[in-house]
Amino acid sequence: TNSSRSRTVSFLLGGFPAWETTRMWSAVPLCSMYLLALLGNVTTMSIIGAERSLHAPMYLLLAMLAFADLGLSTSTFPTMLRMLWLETREISFGSCLAQMFFIHIFADIESAVILAMAFDRYVAVCHPLRYPSILTNSVTTKICVAIVVRATLVLLPLPVLLTRLCFTRVSELSHPYCLHPDIIKHAGSDVRIHSAYGLFVLLSTLGLDLVFILLSYLLILKTILNIATWRRRLKALNTCVSHVCAVLLFFIPMICLSVMHQFKHVSPQAYAFTANLHFLVPPILNPIVYSVKAKHIRRQVLKILCQRG
Repeated sequence: TNSSRSRTVSFLLGGFPAWETTRMWSAVPLCSMYLLALLGNVTTMSIIGAERSLHAPMYLLLAMLAFADLGLSTSTFPTMLRMLWLETREISFGSCLAQMFFIHIFADIESAVILAMAFDRYVAVCHPLRYPSILTNSVTTKICVAIVVRATLVLLPLPVLLTRLCFTRVSELSHPYCLHPDIIKHAGSDVRIHSAYGLFVLLSTLGLDLVFILLSYLLILKTILNIATWRRRLKALNTCVSHVCAVLLFFIPMICLSVMHQFKHVSPQAYAFTANLHFLVPPILNPIVYSVKAKHIRRQVLKILCQRG
């Protein structure tokens, strides 16, 4: 059957142009990036979990963002490091499906958390007096549960549908990890349903999230422009800087990557750079951006460093 043949097939991870020449010098910075992502996100989650004064909606969403970043980096970095250090490019069909599922689910969770944070900023700027009654800890917890449920329900069919495809040879992927649009390119059977469902998932989750984020910021800008003094306008804008950075870091490479998948003649270097930017940079930079801008977290980080010192 198609499904039994698929399970015996493996894939070759790609995404590192000039493989032999880049292998050794790529491993050390990549390992450092992974450790930095782990350290930053675990520290953020630990500080928010331990400090009762940070058990507020904005910080609970920030802890959820750190959780998504941690999941995204742990889903992508290990196979890249194994590929560079152990020279093992082959990945089994089952492992590839599992990795694909976790990468997409954590990317979806991150997108939805960024949308929830946009709503948080909208309420804080546009309805500051009603903020404590609209966004309570209970409501924030329900939002976080809904985010995980949505991601799971929408993405669960992807690996199930892929087991029904026929893969008859070892194929080289475009990235050093498994992504849905990349896997279906190598199927030996009709993939129109898979492409359509993949596009539906992209548009109904990340695409819809981006539309609502942009809508939130249009309403925020409208409110800010109605504020009388420049000083108060800048103060209101300043509360959104960290979130805007998170939006740009996550969505710009994602849009570029989605566009690239529609074209056959894209250079491997462009593929590799954009994909790695999308999956590796946000988990590293988000904790840095938020620790710089959020004074309560910055204070706790400095306190820990002073105690260690």
